[in-house]
Amino acid sequence: MSGDYRTLPVPDGLDGMRVDAGLAKLLGLSRTVVAALTEAGDVVLDGQPAGKSDRLVAGSVLEVTLPEPERPVQVQAVPVEGLIVLHEDDDVIVVDKPVGVAVHPSPGWTGPTVVGGLAAAGIRIATSGAAERQGVVHRLDVGTTGVMVVAKSESAYSALKHAFKERTVDKLYHALVQGHPDPIKGTIDAPIDRHPKHDYKFAVMANGKPSITHYEVVEAFRAASLLDVHLETGRTHQIRVHFSALRHPCVGDLTYGADPVLAKRLGVTRQWLHARTLGFHHPADGQWVSFTSEYPDDLANALELLRAEGY
Repeated sequence: MSGDYRTLPVPDGLDGMRVDAGLAKLLGLSRTVVAALTEAGDVVLDGQPAGKSDRLVAGSVLEVTLPEPERPVQVQAVPVEGLIVLHEDDDVIVVDKPVGVAVHPSPGWTGPTVVGGLAAAGIRIATSGAAERQGVVHRLDVGTTGVMVVAKSESAYSALKHAFKERTVDKLYHALVQGHPDPIKGTIDAPIDRHPKHDYKFAVMANGKPSITHYEVVEAFRAASLLDVHLETGRTHQIRVHFSALRHPCVGDLTYGADPVLAKRLGVTRQWLHARTLGFHHPADGQWVSFTSEYPDDLANALELLRAEGY
């Protein structure tokens, strides 16, 4: 049964916006949820059922019947094969995340998670944050490998959350992208928001969140370039979206327009993207610490093929 009924005036800032985009912004829901609400007849605009693509008019009255809130996803303590602990002390644990592992549980994800793997290993982490992502201060995509930190103490959680927000953390990624970015060293400053048509994707959008990526080509091949990428901001899919927008998608990233032929030739079945180094001021004493993750086999093999065969 429905959980919550609300009557809302449409604010001036949403005038002319699609119902799905406007309601998503107004209520903090995903467009997928809003679309389902409109299909069920649970969104009424000035007394008439509203479609997801209808336009909002400032001052109009929205009536929305919200679904029952979802129960928090429980953390399952399940060992994660290939999850390597690079460093552990009383405040933080730094891990090397393998491919195919989410950072924390979420609706619809039934696979392994970093927090579940740590729980299975008997490692206690901070209890700050939502139940399913306690101790998590940043994330990597399921298909992205590499180094990440999880807070063990409450003080470390607060300090690291602040450090990521204030951009004092050094996040170095290595990305293999198609073609040759020009210039070979540059900054991509382009706002990112959810894709207007595909809820599982993101895109460069004029009204998106500020997103800044710095890159430099460190090795060039015939068909691709290996980049050092420093993230100034940390939006979901940021590197993938930015290089796709430049028409240099990460090799193997079919979601964002990569060439499936090249991916197959290099034996890559996901985006060639690796969180290489993570540096931050340690929450306990403020000393700068840095941790590096080696390439997993699939990414290393693809590079060897490029070097050996001159692709």
